[in-house]
Amino acid sequence: MTYNPEPLSSEVAEPTVVNTAVNYHDRVRWGPIFAGIAIALTGQLLLSALGAAIGLSAGATGANAGSVSLAVGIWSIVSLLVSLFLGGWVMAQSCGPMTKKTAILNAAILWGTTLALSSWLLASGISGAVDAVAANAGEIADRVQQQGGVDIPNVDPNQVRDIAGNTATATWSFLLGSLLSLAGAMIGAAVGARKPRVYA
Repeated sequence: MTYNPEPLSSEVAEPTVVNTAVNYHDRVRWGPIFAGIAIALTGQLLLSALGAAIGLSAGATGANAGSVSLAVGIWSIVSLLVSLFLGGWVMAQSCGPMTKKTAILNAAILWGTTLALSSWLLASGISGAVDAVAANAGEIADRVQQQGGVDIPNVDPNQVRDIAGNTATATWSFLLGSLLSLAGAMIGAAVGARKPRVYA
């Protein structure tokens, strides 16, 4: 008598694994933030160089100086917006899955750090130029004395108003560009935030 047992099924149902979005304890991930800062600064440098090259080329061909300066100002805002959007996106992509609130929080820190670092680099460049002038101040003073002094022209009140107006415009443009770049960094982080993956 032959015994033929029923074949047992070798297939075992595997449980579904779900990777949930992680809310880290400290919520601030400095490694991805530094990666985003590097991309934002590099993008800003490249886009600014592109804008300067186009502006100088337009100036060399005899374009209106006012139009060129306006275009350079607009391009500065656009390049800041684009570079911080890319920085926020890279920051979110280089981190593990996270909620959009955490991504936006990290993007705000990225924006603030990038703005402070850019201001420090700009101030260092300006202070370096001032230090170079100060180092040669003695030689400059000697030349002024040899030439019999320096004539300081009278300043027209209209020129003072123009300078004040241009300074106000530059300040408002900086404020607008900074706020737009903050929005760009947050949008980039929200778009780049890695979604939880479901493995069936």
